[in-house]
Amino acid sequence: MDYIKKFSEIDNNDLAEVGEKNATLGEMFSHLTSEGVLIPKGFAVTAAAYAYFVSCNHLEIALSELMKKLDKRKYANLSEIGKQARNLLMAGRMTNDLGMSIIGAYDAMFEDGIQEVAVRSSATSAYLPEASFAGLHESYLNIRGSYALLYAVKQCYASLYTDRAIKYRADKGIDHNKVSISVGIQEMIRSDIACSGIGFTPGPESAYPDVLHISGIWGLGVDTAQEKLSPDEFLVSKSALEQGSTAILQKNLGNKAQMMVYADEADEVNSTVRIITPLNLQSKFVLEYYEVEKLAKWALIIEKHYKKPMNFEWAKDGIGHQLYIIQAFAQEFSSSTW
Repeated sequence: MDYIKKFSEIDNNDLAEVGEKNATLGEMFSHLTSEGVLIPKGFAVTAAAYAYFVSCNHLEIALSELMKKLDKRKYANLSEIGKQARNLLMAGRMTNDLGMSIIGAYDAMFEDGIQEVAVRSSATSAYLPEASFAGLHESYLNIRGSYALLYAVKQCYASLYTDRAIKYRADKGIDHNKVSISVGIQEMIRSDIACSGIGFTPGPESAYPDVLHISGIWGLGVDTAQEKLSPDEFLVSKSALEQGSTAILQKNLGNKAQMMVYADEADEVNSTVRIITPLNLQSKFVLEYYEVEKLAKWALIIEKHYKKPMNFEWAKDGIGHQLYIIQAFAQEFSSSTW
């Protein structure tokens, strides 16, 4: 079985094998880098690898029986059922062949295992594209080394059974046994010493179809709504941008009171920590004018390629000072986290 696929080997036709998140990354990496859009390199651990992991640990029946016990009326036992399912997967053993496939791909792509990576869940199902799984499963940042990588992959597997994911599938009538998960291993962009954010290109049904929205905070991306953070916001005219005119219509300075950075213990899984943003950064916009325009131009390239309104996530590297697109979603798949 093919357990590993580089982003360069993936496109939108691989949705069932690598999930919507990884398929989109592969599509952009393969087709949009030639147009100047920077996408961090990486690879996907396929849904076939998850199926193999479940099979080797004989978890199919146990997980299926557990889901049958779920109270679908009041969800009174949702928390306990979810915990048991996640524990089953975390207790599973990563077989040598699968583990070495993942580690081998990591070492080959990222200089013998010294590169920090983001490990992101990418759910896949026969129900796609009718269902959206964005934001239901976990991602882990600043992962480095073989042990931390394999542990993070297992955590992504376990996140197929977060309480939110279980309830979403139950509410939608989606068979839990018909949903699988792929995992994306992506080069970390050092936005912990720079900034990151999100954006979207509005659709024709929007009250302002010509206005593109970009927002950002200092540090690694977080869910600003959940953390009650106010990001910087930039409104850009799509038509002015295409005509080469002054395109930024408005910019609003957010409080950006906290930021997520790397923790000192770089070998820990998900080794990030939340700190108070220095006052000099709170009062400063995260992006320069030309950087806002660059992201906006990339957003239009992505929208044109997909022929639909898109949400995207961006990050700035604090070392090389380059901007990158790290994820993108059609707006019906919009993600709740950065």
